[in-house]
Amino acid sequence: MISAGVPLIRALEMAVNNAAIRTSRKTLFGLIEQLQAGHTFSDSMVRVHGWLPEFDVALLSAGEESGRLDSSFKLLATYYATRASVIRDTIAGMIVTIATLHVFLLIFPLGLLVACAQGIINGNYSDCIPFLMEKIIVFGSIYGAVLFFIFAGQGKRGEHWRSVVESFTRMIPILRVARKNLVLSRLAASLEALVGSGVSIVKGWKLAAAASGSPRLNHDVSGWAEDLENGATPAELVARTRYFPEMFANLYHTGEVSGKLDDTLGRLQKFYQEEGFRTLRLFTRVLNGTIYGLVVLLVAYNVIHFWVSYFNQISKAAGGF
Repeated sequence: MISAGVPLIRALEMAVNNAAIRTSRKTLFGLIEQLQAGHTFSDSMVRVHGWLPEFDVALLSAGEESGRLDSSFKLLATYYATRASVIRDTIAGMIVTIATLHVFLLIFPLGLLVACAQGIINGNYSDCIPFLMEKIIVFGSIYGAVLFFIFAGQGKRGEHWRSVVESFTRMIPILRVARKNLVLSRLAASLEALVGSGVSIVKGWKLAAAASGSPRLNHDVSGWAEDLENGATPAELVARTRYFPEMFANLYHTGEVSGKLDDTLGRLQKFYQEEGFRTLRLFTRVLNGTIYGLVVLLVAYNVIHFWVSYFNQISKAAGGF
C-alpha cells in the first residue's frame, strides 16, 4: 500500500481490518494515535510498546529517514516469511526425533521403570516415587531450558540481553555463521536504503549498524567516529574491522570506488540472506541428526546395561545355590 501511494495512517487503518493480524490491533491503533498526534513513524514506534523488536524499529526508522519506508517493509516481510519457512521445516523435521526423545526419557533408566511397574502390581505405590521424581527433574529441566531459549531469542529484549545471546551463539559453530550472515544481510539492506536516498554515509553506517541486530557490530561501528573525522573512508574501516568477511570488505570497497555502492549493497544483502538461511537449515539438520544419534546410542547402552546387570544377578543367584 505504501508503494502504491497510500498514506501511512490510511495504510495502518486498512491493516487493522485484516483478520490475519487481529492480535496486533492494539499496537496498530497505538501507532495510528501517535501519528495523528503529529509524531513521526520512528517516534511512534518507540512510544508504542508492542511486538516490534528494537532492531526492526531501527530498520524502519532508517527507511523513514531515507524516504524508502516501502522497501524496509518489503525487506522485513521477506525476511520474516523466510524465517517462518525455516522454523516450519525445522519443526517438521524434528517431530520424529522429539517424539523418540520423549519415549526414551520416559522409559529409561529401565531399573526405575521396572521397580515402578512392580510396585503398581504389588500395590506398593511408594516404589513409584523415585521414578516420578526422576521424570519431573528431567522433563522439568528440558522444558525449562527450551522456554528460556524461546524467551532469550525474542527480538524485543534489550541491548545487554541481546549481547549475552550473541555471545552464546558465537560458541555454536554452524549457528554462529548463520547468524553472522543474517546480520550482514540486514546491515547491507539498511545501508542500501539509506545511501540510495542521499543520507550521508557516516550517518548511514550508524543507523544501519543499529538496524543490523548485532550489539557487537553496533559497538564496532560506533568506534569509527574519530577515524571518519580524520579522513578515513568506510571501506578502509570495514577492511580493518575483524567482524567483516573478506568478501564483504572487497565488494564494499569496489562499490565505493566505482560509485555503484547501492547496487553492490543490494547484491550483498541478497547473498548473505540466502547464505544465512541456508546455513540455518543446515544447522537444524545437523542438530536433528545429532539428537537422534545420541538417543539411539543411549538406548543401546541402557538396554545392554540392563540385561548385563540382569544376567549378573541370575549368575550370582545360581552361584549361591
